[in-house]
Amino acid sequence: MTFRARHLLGIEHLAPDEIRSVLDLADSYVDLNRRTMKQSDALAGMTQINMFFENSTRTQSSFELAGKRLGADVMNMSVAQSSVKKGETLIDTAMTLNAMQPDLLVVRHPSSGAVNLLASKVNCAVLNAGDGRHEHPTQALLDALTIRRAKGRIQRLTVAICGDIAHSRVARSNLILLGKMENRVRLIAPPTLMPPGVAEFGCELFDDMRKGLEGADVVMMLRLQKERMDGAFIPSEREYYHRYGLDAEKLAVARDDAIVMHPGPMNRGVEIDGTLADDINRSVIQHQVEMGVAVRMACMDLLARNLRAERGRAALGVMA
Repeated sequence: MTFRARHLLGIEHLAPDEIRSVLDLADSYVDLNRRTMKQSDALAGMTQINMFFENSTRTQSSFELAGKRLGADVMNMSVAQSSVKKGETLIDTAMTLNAMQPDLLVVRHPSSGAVNLLASKVNCAVLNAGDGRHEHPTQALLDALTIRRAKGRIQRLTVAICGDIAHSRVARSNLILLGKMENRVRLIAPPTLMPPGVAEFGCELFDDMRKGLEGADVVMMLRLQKERMDGAFIPSEREYYHRYGLDAEKLAVARDDAIVMHPGPMNRGVEIDGTLADDINRSVIQHQVEMGVAVRMACMDLLARNLRAERGRAALGVMA
């Protein structure tokens, strides 16, 4: 398999063949996770530290489960009780973690670029579990796997991403990945939730949801990220749902076999109609959760292979 990265900090630096390698390996882990015995020894003897500066039930539990199924020793660091809360800098934290000799470090941080900074200070492999408004690479990869399994391909599809584009690292990572894989991407949002300069990514922009959904193969809804909003971006949730909430009437203009996605957590009756979210014929939201564990297993497996190879080369150099 082709996967050259030392860290997984974003989709931006991954080549299409590396993306395919992650998805192909993740497919095999989907099969493993559906068996009675779900254990692998891919990370046996390795230590994984999960460090989440932001709360995330889905992502943190998914990474924890992925590490344990691969045989790693997994530690969840409680940031609320860590030295960071006592004034320690991020670089000091990185040096402290590095001294513990971990092999994999999974980090979520509210500041864009914080994970890249940590990666430059440690000797282990670092996985970005979401940093500010920058990227959320494993979410885009699990979305790609979900789409590929539902549609049979991850190229030449029309994908509509609708909602709070401006504050969404999920949208950014998906936009980059889908573009690399030659898809037609449409962004649908009110002007207040559309980031400046986004058209440079080669996507189509819509503020009319029905026009944006016409003929779409995939409809990806996004959560209103109120915690990142510092002003009034929408008149009201009721008005937002009327114009940009996905329901059966709006979905009717998409393709008959269009799938509905949402990274979670969902605000039912705000971004999406609850009945539609639970419709097993259209919604793949629960599949996304399942694919998340498999994709994170694949990412950690591939990074661990590269880390072992790097350490092997270094050992040979010392011996020489």
